[in-house]
Amino acid sequence: MRFIYLCIIFLFATPMFGQSEQLAKNYVQQGEYEKALSVYKKLHTKNPNRISYLLGLVESYQQLEQFEKAEKILQKQIERKPKNAQLFVELGHHYEVQEKSEKATTYYNKALKIFNSNNVNAAYSLAQTFEKYNLLDQAALIYEKGMASNPGANFNVQLAKIYGEQGKLEKMFDSYLSLLQLQPNYKNIVQRNFSQYITDDPVNDANVIFRKLLIKKLQQNPDIIYNEMLSWLFVQQKDFKKAFVQEKAIYKRKDQGLQGIIGLARIAIGAKDIKSATQILDYILKAPAGNDMKLTAHKIILKAKTDLADKKDYKEIQQQYEEVFETYGKASQTIGLQIDYAHFLAFNQDNKRDAIDFLKRLLDKEKLSRFQSSRAKMKIADILVLDQKFNQALIYYTQVQNALKNNFLAQDARFKVAKTSYYKGDFAWAQTQLNVLKSSTSQLIANDAMELSLIISDNSLEDSTQTALKIFARGDLLAFQNKNQEAISKYEEILVNHKGEKIEDEAFLRQAKLFEKQKEFEKAKVNYLKIIEFYPEDILVDDAYYWLAELYVNVLGEPEKAKELYEKLIFNHADSIYFVDARKKYRTLRGDAIN
Repeated sequence: MRFIYLCIIFLFATPMFGQSEQLAKNYVQQGEYEKALSVYKKLHTKNPNRISYLLGLVESYQQLEQFEKAEKILQKQIERKPKNAQLFVELGHHYEVQEKSEKATTYYNKALKIFNSNNVNAAYSLAQTFEKYNLLDQAALIYEKGMASNPGANFNVQLAKIYGEQGKLEKMFDSYLSLLQLQPNYKNIVQRNFSQYITDDPVNDANVIFRKLLIKKLQQNPDIIYNEMLSWLFVQQKDFKKAFVQEKAIYKRKDQGLQGIIGLARIAIGAKDIKSATQILDYILKAPAGNDMKLTAHKIILKAKTDLADKKDYKEIQQQYEEVFETYGKASQTIGLQIDYAHFLAFNQDNKRDAIDFLKRLLDKEKLSRFQSSRAKMKIADILVLDQKFNQALIYYTQVQNALKNNFLAQDARFKVAKTSYYKGDFAWAQTQLNVLKSSTSQLIANDAMELSLIISDNSLEDSTQTALKIFARGDLLAFQNKNQEAISKYEEILVNHKGEKIEDEAFLRQAKLFEKQKEFEKAKVNYLKIIEFYPEDILVDDAYYWLAELYVNVLGEPEKAKELYEKLIFNHADSIYFVDARKKYRTLRGDAIN
């Protein structure tokens, strides 16, 4: 009975103590140290062995500058537990608070002396205590000794973090690589941490140190993880040919197919390095791969060439498509390529009728899956929008929605219904569709829906006739049709006749992006500057900062001006989607990529 009674007391007392400690912590956070002291006194009296109560009591005394009382408590605890190295660090810090550095160092050294390196938990706790007070040299030493005495201990993450803060880059990289040898699944996390130091500049100190370390490690132990990290490093530097060398080595040693090489080709295309991407994909075409993989390679490179082509390139692209169809046929396995070819015919060669006929024949003669036929119908609808046959396009988009309910493609079709309605000036129906899509499971579609919805709603309130909005929608349609000069003129109509209206900054931005497409970079620069000058508080100002900075650094050769703009974006627009990229590029330009 007495045992049950004690258990009941314990069950009720435990949450009570927890609540009291939280109350004391809240008092400390609010700077109410007298109140915190009162609570911690009671807690420490009832449980003198609880370290958090002791340290809370000491901190409260320190904040109230009652140093003798704090020292007395620590000394008394050390007398009770003379082998507890953590307490010596706390006493050392107590003297540090009073600016008694020599005395503090004495106790830090005592902690290092009595520390039992064979006890993994003790090593971790002591190192954490040193870290808490930013005593990084001592913390690193404890972690190192703990790992040396306990081969099973793994403090690589903790050490890497400390080495990074100390600027000991080779040691930091080495610790992370040791971690990867033990736990390869940490690769993405490690790469994220490396991104704080590695830049796209191959002569950046961190890049050079990392590359040399990896090469040395490969020579000592040809572990595939080092090839993977070298490939990653070369990708950051946009040196896709060197990354390709590493990916080939990985492919030959790792029986996991060509996905890594395909992925590298996609990254090269994203960086608009078509030459490297072609070389990479040619390797796949010559490798002992199945038709699916080879068709994927053809599809990637042909789409990339089409997206970046000038009219003079069209004949060669046409010929390449024909060669692929001659080799693999126009059957279900080449559906993706055939849809891309139809896009090429309509959007690049302006053969809209031929493109639609091509896709309709595909739908009629082949036994396609729901997804394949839906993709073909989506492309027919896109071409009908291009041809301004909006009602016919809406029928096809709706068919896709009905065929693939709740699928990503169905959501994309709904967004295109909204966009088509917007193009034709039916803003109310467009807004209805967009309201549904704001909660789309696809973040990309949800963001696009939100952006278009705001354009419609913001520019319908002040102008019930929606005159400027209709002109703007017409400009967007012309841009979709690749009639860039006509679109620029349409946006100019807004800038001349609708000055001061909410849509003006949107027109400046749209026009600027088209100026860049037309390689009229000075005109684009002027537009971005106007947004910054006239709309400093509006939602598009971070876009203007970012794209103007990109223009300065990549085209106009004025990196100092770019640096200023990245800095403004970082400090004034922390919630911007460009924040992370701007910070990285700012550090690169400053020559200080290290935290």
